[in-house]
Amino acid sequence: MTVVELAKRTGQTIAHLQEILANVGEKVVSEFHPIGIDVAELVATEVGVNVRRLHSSEGSVLEFRPPVVTVMGHVDHGKTSLLDALRQTSVAAKEAGGITQHLGAFVVAMPSGASITFLDTPGHAAFSAMRARGAAVTDIVVLVVAADDGVMPQTLEAMRHAKEANVPIVVAINKCDKPGADPERVKIQLGSEGLPLEEMGGDVQVVQVSALKGTGLDRLEEALLLQAEMMELKARIDGPAQAYVVEARLDRGRGPLATAIVKSGTLVCGQHVVVGHMAGNVLESARPAMPVEIEGLKGLPMAGTMLLSDGRRKKQKKDRLKMVNEERYPLAEPGAEEDEPEKPQTVELPIVVKADVQGSGQAVKDALKSLNSPQVFVNVVHVGIGPIGQSDVDLAHACGACIVGFNIRTPPSSLSLAADRASVKIIIHRVIYHLLEEMGNLIVERAPGTFETQVAGEAKVLHIFELRGRSKSKGPDVVIAGCRVLDGRLVRAATLRLMRSGEVVFEGSCASLKREKQDVEAVEEGGECGLVIQDCHDFRVGDIVQCLEQVNRKPKFVSSESGAVHIEC
Repeated sequence: MTVVELAKRTGQTIAHLQEILANVGEKVVSEFHPIGIDVAELVATEVGVNVRRLHSSEGSVLEFRPPVVTVMGHVDHGKTSLLDALRQTSVAAKEAGGITQHLGAFVVAMPSGASITFLDTPGHAAFSAMRARGAAVTDIVVLVVAADDGVMPQTLEAMRHAKEANVPIVVAINKCDKPGADPERVKIQLGSEGLPLEEMGGDVQVVQVSALKGTGLDRLEEALLLQAEMMELKARIDGPAQAYVVEARLDRGRGPLATAIVKSGTLVCGQHVVVGHMAGNVLESARPAMPVEIEGLKGLPMAGTMLLSDGRRKKQKKDRLKMVNEERYPLAEPGAEEDEPEKPQTVELPIVVKADVQGSGQAVKDALKSLNSPQVFVNVVHVGIGPIGQSDVDLAHACGACIVGFNIRTPPSSLSLAADRASVKIIIHRVIYHLLEEMGNLIVERAPGTFETQVAGEAKVLHIFELRGRSKSKGPDVVIAGCRVLDGRLVRAATLRLMRSGEVVFEGSCASLKREKQDVEAVEEGGECGLVIQDCHDFRVGDIVQCLEQVNRKPKFVSSESGAVHIEC
């Protein structure tokens, strides 16, 4: 069995088991690393689990299975269009904004008679967790790079996911039919990033294709089947099945649905299954490397969990509460309280997220939490699957949250009116770019900002007038500075600073500001005026008077070319 399977059976964490395996001299590459029965029995005994061997031939015969191929790459580099060309359908045309925002699985029958299971992953920066799940369950990664765009941030991220999962890569240089295509430049970029291409003496195959024209697809098929043949992919066919959940969603008519890839064994129609702590029935039978959709579950499973794992409910709840506490109350570093400067005021923005599928909901949550800043704490209080309901409005009203809907239908007018009466803001988008942009602007609007002192204008002292010997009714002696505004403007309600040879001589409030013997509130650039600074009598010709204003500096919403977003304070 694999390390992750042993963790499920024993109820221990993968990290704890890996530590025990290292102590007994077993080198474990990843959580999917297979270990022998003797080692598994030793580890199980070490953690206090009694083991009894059952002698059976079931599962002892391994047969060849189709490869599971994940298509990864930067957003809008043609991943879905390439799959459309392979299976002669049009999925990209149906995606909101023309970009993939879900993790899809399907089988493509090749002209040669072989079959390949493909996983299509989204390329936007917000869907990093989805791409990581795709790399964890796959045998081969097809790295799609646009010939006219080259290596981009999500291209590098896909390479990193593949390396971490120890999965071989086949590079597909797409859009070779475009006028600005330069496949050789792409190869040089990939080589400089440490990818060992065949042309450079490595083992990574490179295929030039055009999804639009349908060219090079036969060479891509040959490359994938050759890679699969060298890997000698096998799995047991008989016995209880184990599968990996890649996506989960809530269907209005069918209830919770889980998309899974069978890892070993055979799923049979009507068979009782467990996913995390959710039980249900299998719709159809499936063998290893086959994607299936399971309905009849009692609840919505977490994407990335193993199917047929039991006794996980308490551990999941414990882990979830621990994660929430760590996010909300992070541990402070020793001595940090004494040396840190005064922190800016922080406000909380509670958010209720509703999405069409579980993976998208998690991606939206992660993207929103990346917008956290010292001034605004983004608190995702709930992530739900399916359309917005009255319970969501009640929850948002109770905690002062706004509701963010991603790729779901617009709520009925009655529910919208109820939300308006409860002062609950509802934001719905189908494209992740637009959603993050609106939420970023909302966060900037809610941010209290930081007040800074800035110079609103400068004036030069040209003449000095002294009013001495005035009566008590008119007040004490006054020194008036005749000035010309050089830059900006002088404002009567502002604080004035007197500068001499670059040094501050005096700073105080403006007691009087006149222009042509008339009291004015402000004097613009180029204008002349007479001014009095409260309790200041030491003016000299050539001094500079600065007008100081308090400005509320709001943070900025920043979106990079790769799609990554953050709030810049």
